[in-house]
Amino acid sequence: MTAVAGTDQDARAPLARIGALADAGTVVPRGDRDGGVWAIAQLRGVVCAVFALDPRVSAGAMSAGNCDVIVAAYEHALEAGLPVVGLWHSGGARLQDGIGSLHAVSRVFAVMTRASGRIPQISVVLGAAAGGAAYGPALTDVVIMAPEARVFITGPGIIREVTGEEIDAESLGGPGQHGRTSGVTHVVARSEPDALARAAAIVELLAAPGRIDPAQVPDRPFAHLLPERARRAYDIHPVVEALLDGPPEELHAGWARNIVTALGRLGGATVGVVASNPIRKGGCLDARSAEKAARFVRMCDAFGIPLVVLVDVPGYLPGVKEEWDGVVRRGAKLLHAFAEATVPRVSVILRKAYGGAYIAMNCRGLGADHVLAWPGAEVAVMGATAAVRLLRRRELAAAQDRAALEERLVAEHERDTGGVRAAVELGVVDEVVEPDRTRGAVARALHERGPARGVHGNIPL
Repeated sequence: MTAVAGTDQDARAPLARIGALADAGTVVPRGDRDGGVWAIAQLRGVVCAVFALDPRVSAGAMSAGNCDVIVAAYEHALEAGLPVVGLWHSGGARLQDGIGSLHAVSRVFAVMTRASGRIPQISVVLGAAAGGAAYGPALTDVVIMAPEARVFITGPGIIREVTGEEIDAESLGGPGQHGRTSGVTHVVARSEPDALARAAAIVELLAAPGRIDPAQVPDRPFAHLLPERARRAYDIHPVVEALLDGPPEELHAGWARNIVTALGRLGGATVGVVASNPIRKGGCLDARSAEKAARFVRMCDAFGIPLVVLVDVPGYLPGVKEEWDGVVRRGAKLLHAFAEATVPRVSVILRKAYGGAYIAMNCRGLGADHVLAWPGAEVAVMGATAAVRLLRRRELAAAQDRAALEERLVAEHERDTGGVRAAVELGVVDEVVEPDRTRGAVARALHERGPARGVHGNIPL
């Protein structure tokens, strides 16, 4: 078939939207029924299956006809090993079709689940994705919301009728709420063109990862990016940017901000970065951040994307709310994700790694291939000061000069427990590396490990 451009002048028309997403002149329509269209197109040179729903036809409601179009796109993509990009604008299952529309929607969910972990799936929500249509994007690997996107199961009218609560559609299911509060969306776009451009960039990173070339990874200065005082907080984003070849595509940037998850390139190849962010909650892990990181780790493992983990973590965030929020259950997801992963994994301990959070952030015992530490990094069950205050509390309470005694006991504790020196001797840290040599050391470690890919789906944790 010949590549065509959409002739409909309405920017909401499916082919117009697919054309705006795709490389110029690469769209080949393959199916069109009941407001659903799918096509083969190239995104940054990557061949993809793309589908779109037409909001001008019954508000994009999902029916047997347009669901057949989506299923056909997926079946072709699975057979050919292509990424799938869905452009969503739908009011949900078509009411007048009754159980027939529900059955059709369930077939879409089934094929999406079958594709999970086998081919990348990207959803771009351009308008409403309500009711059953909300779960379509939620089942995919990455959800991108344009400013006019609204995602919810029950809309403001039903909520008002059933519960008496008053809320508008944007406050209920707009990009702001899903980007900051619920974590439903991975990317909040500035505009519809930005949403489409971000989708193309993420497709390229996931579907055309390449292979790391250490010769293309010059070292860069890092030491100046951290404050001189070890107790001062800092933003990890400049460190992530310095590590990668160029600007990263951060996922869930506004949600669980005490950990950063981002895709980018190192030595020309795609890597996934998981990084503690000390400027938020001191970099502590909590229920949300563990869940966020776990989903990202599993996605990277499913698509053979190597992982770089930047560690500066004082532990898990304490508190009644955390325990009741399920930090045990949700924190276990990150342990499981790293322990299950087969892709190359390198950890870099920047300043500290304490307690159970040391384990959760890709330690050697969970299968890290290479663990680096910067000079002065601390690896321990807890910080020396906290340990002394717990273990020697009676001596401290009885001391005439508590501060002097605490200082001496802390120094003794650091000497006796060994810190990073003991970690190297034990083999849980492979080498101490100067900050400015970090990029080369990480690239070499990932290159030596070679490619690998997990065999599992990417369940929406």
